Amino acid sequence: MPITLSDIARLLSCPPPAHRADLAIAGVATLKEARANELSFIGSDAFAHDLATTKAAAVIVRRALKTRPGGSVVTFLVDDADLAVAAVLQLYAPPVPRPPPGRDPLSRIDPTARLDDSVAVGPFVVVGARTTIAAGTVLHSGVSIGDDVVIGRQCELFPHVVLRERITLGDRVVIHASSVLGTDGFGYRWDGRQHAKIPHVGTVIVEDDVEIGSCVCIDRAKFAATRIGRGTKIDNLVQIAHNCVIGPNCIIVGQAGLAGSAVLGNGVVLGGQVAIRDHITLGDGAVVAACGAVAEDVPSRTIVSGMPALPHRQTLREQAALRRLPDLVVQVRKLQEELNQLRKSADDGLPDA
Repeated sequence: MPITLSDIARLLSCPPPAHRADLAIAGVATLKEARANELSFIGSDAFAHDLATTKAAAVIVRRALKTRPGGSVVTFLVDDADLAVAAVLQLYAPPVPRPPPGRDPLSRIDPTARLDDSVAVGPFVVVGARTTIAAGTVLHSGVSIGDDVVIGRQCELFPHVVLRERITLGDRVVIHASSVLGTDGFGYRWDGRQHAKIPHVGTVIVEDDVEIGSCVCIDRAKFAATRIGRGTKIDNLVQIAHNCVIGPNCIIVGQAGLAGSAVLGNGVVLGGQVAIRDHITLGDGAVVAACGAVAEDVPSRTIVSGMPALPHRQTLREQAALRRLPDLVVQVRKLQEELNQLRKSADDGLPDA
């Protein structure tokens, strides 16, 4: 069924448009790219120029903005434009291809594993001994699950995800393609002759409503557990080392790396390519800007940046001073020349001994 402007207004709890309420909307696009039968959005006054020239039929506008579209463009005023767009995109999102409930004949399930009848198992999936998988979980093709794994309800593991032995997932966990949970931690000790491997006999526990991107590696603990807290979202290409404890509702952006036993509190945000040293604690609500290297504990609700990471304002001041350094070098050189000239003049004016 076509989605009309009236449908979108109802979804966003906005007043119905005064005109063209029955216009069918083909999709969502940027202000620059939107066509006359598409919806767009604006969440910042920085895009005011694009709003003035957009061809979109309607625009979702953050209520706090001064900017408004002109002409015949329908306006939907909302408190949060990004959340509103997310709700609308649900209407247009194509369904994700999934295997049907049941076991594909090309899968291999250990006879001691217990899978709810509603679990969907794709081709070439391997499930180990004594593993338990709860209702509504989907295993896409090529997923490999070890022995003694516990997977909760309505989880989804995309192609080639690997869960090593004794891993636990809560409910509604999503893991994207080619991520690996439960690899041995990177632990070695020099014994005078070689790097002796330290056994890692712990596990990984992923709590409810966690989403893990593609090609993420989460190492098992040396003992006890590496833990990912409820509601945390992890981007692609992230490394989480053994015995890390990630609190609830954290955001970890791509290419971040956490060394062993790092602890993140509630709602911590790590920008892209952030590095966290081992045994470091970041308090609740702490934020590390992209490419920051954290070498010491970060207090709660503190923003740090730089290498090594310092309070963000201090980093900005240091960067500003660094940019002035070439000019300062020239000024110092000139002052040194003037000082040398003054010394020479003073020496020339002294009477002979």
